[in-house]
Amino acid sequence: GVRVVLHEMRPVRPTAVHKTDRLAELVCSNSLRGDKLDNAVGLLKEEMRRLGSLVMRAADANRVPAGAALAVDRDQFSQAITDAIQSHPLITLVRDEIRRVPDDASMYPLVIATGPLTSDTLSQDIAALVGANHLYFYDAISPIVLAETLDMTKVFRASRWGRSIRRDTDAVADARSGGSLNLPDGPACGVDDGEGDYLNCPMTEDEYARFYDALVSAESATVHDFDKEKFFEGCLPIEVLAHRGRDTLRFGPMKPVGLVDPRTGRTPYAVVQLRQDNIAGDHFSLVGFQTQLKWGAQARVLSLIPGLEHAEFVRFGMVHRNTYINGPTVLRETWQTRQRPDLFFAGQISGGEGYAESAASGLIAGRNAAAIARGEEPRVPPRTTAIGALAYYVSHADPRNYQPTNITFGIMPALAEGRRSKGDRKIALSQRALA
Repeated sequence: GVRVVLHEMRPVRPTAVHKTDRLAELVCSNSLRGDKLDNAVGLLKEEMRRLGSLVMRAADANRVPAGAALAVDRDQFSQAITDAIQSHPLITLVRDEIRRVPDDASMYPLVIATGPLTSDTLSQDIAALVGANHLYFYDAISPIVLAETLDMTKVFRASRWGRSIRRDTDAVADARSGGSLNLPDGPACGVDDGEGDYLNCPMTEDEYARFYDALVSAESATVHDFDKEKFFEGCLPIEVLAHRGRDTLRFGPMKPVGLVDPRTGRTPYAVVQLRQDNIAGDHFSLVGFQTQLKWGAQARVLSLIPGLEHAEFVRFGMVHRNTYINGPTVLRETWQTRQRPDLFFAGQISGGEGYAESAASGLIAGRNAAAIARGEEPRVPPRTTAIGALAYYVSHADPRNYQPTNITFGIMPALAEGRRSKGDRKIALSQRALA
């Protein structure tokens, strides 16, 4: 093993959106997204499991119902990781703010994984180090409601297309020990339990029209640099989407496809989905409803959603600035910096997007930093894996137009053999990666 000193600035230096002093506190969402091997992020997480990821162990142990996705009780998840770090005999956790990139040789090899909310002073020093201004985009957070305040006479429980996952720990453990994992016939990392995992708020055409009109006329919160604001395309605020067209939301976070209201026997005109946010099941987040509206406007607009007329909000949505470096000009595939091989960047500041992607980069950066400490060569998984493909993208994308990315099958090398259906191709890519 290699001894590690881990510096965490909270609670000495809080951020605008974190609420606790726990490590790995999830801010934007409690979902790590898809957990099936016909999905690139599902493959990424399975690779992380096979590499012994602490993040994945904590996520699997604290998952909550979320259809075919992996969502967690955010408090228990972060507590599990904090407990594991604090109790590890080779890790020293220091609560202080690192204001500049250290020049103390004894602190190297060094991994900078300060996330999208890196403090201003450290951000400025990193920008000077890498020789360029930081890039950034704004990220928005979804509201959370108290379950007991929902009008359940207007809400129905279901997962889209009936996809619902419960961990089958014995089957998965057997597969990871060398047994077979039947990819084409079912969920890669779970089994269908036959129950719907989302609360669905169905809308008629008239209800959608009232909601839409109120949304596009609502007042947004003020953010510094809003005249130049940029949002990550995969996490756009609902009001930004709404301004793109009247039906944009119905083909995005409010799409009704795959859902049938059991009271009418029909597919609704639009649907708002709520996902369980903790194991107790008393908090639910609005899926895809990240927003920058002022809190009063949020309460007014969201009360127009059937079932939320009298909802009590545990947390309103908000906006924060995400900071990241221009990975292709700074990083190697090993997550080492090009100018200094014992300095690594990982997590969202390195130019990945998403919890799983950020954790995957940290997993490889940490393993490679440990390798250097032991006098070994850094390694990276091949590009045919999700982790390897993500590392290649971050280090080789066009630096002139660089933006963070989620893992997709599209950034992995294509299969050599002939034509396949889209579904079969995704499964084949996952089989190749895990072989």
